[in-house]
Amino acid sequence: MMHDKIVNQPVIEAERFVLRPLRRSDQGMIEHYAGERDLARMTTSIPHPLPPGATEAFIARSHEEDRSEDIWAIDGTAEGNSEVMGVISLDRVSEDQAEVGYWVAPPYWNTGVASEAVRTLIAANPLGSKTLFASVFQDNPASARVLTNSGFQYLGDAENFSVARNASVPTWTYSLKLD
Repeated sequence: MMHDKIVNQPVIEAERFVLRPLRRSDQGMIEHYAGERDLARMTTSIPHPLPPGATEAFIARSHEEDRSEDIWAIDGTAEGNSEVMGVISLDRVSEDQAEVGYWVAPPYWNTGVASEAVRTLIAANPLGSKTLFASVFQDNPASARVLTNSGFQYLGDAENFSVARNASVPTWTYSLKLD
């Protein structure tokens, strides 16, 4: 039987949930939500339909010693919510820069979960970053509001490839100085 590795990654407390390293037991909930077309289309990396083994590989990568990205489940069990309300990550761009990525499960859209998760991660700054970056698809203004309400500043327009859409999609890019 495969056991979860101990991941050198902090558990971070928020008001309505904790951010904690992914567990193998999260696979079913992640597949349930990430398998939704409307969610996958707003991400760069989630394919739709979700192929077998993709979530298992995603969780396994999050446990690697030499990973470049720390990934947390937004776990609301203490408040009677789902074990996986969404996922938030920090991808190391350089020694003092990281890119924030996140998705929130559809039942928690427009409830402030994404904003609280982003603000909690900024406050904790677990990688000691000096600058955070993030980008959102231009057809996802709710996600853009999460960033601007969390103090991110608009940098410019770009494009990112969306696996679910099989297309390059216009994005808005943001940064936040933490000095």
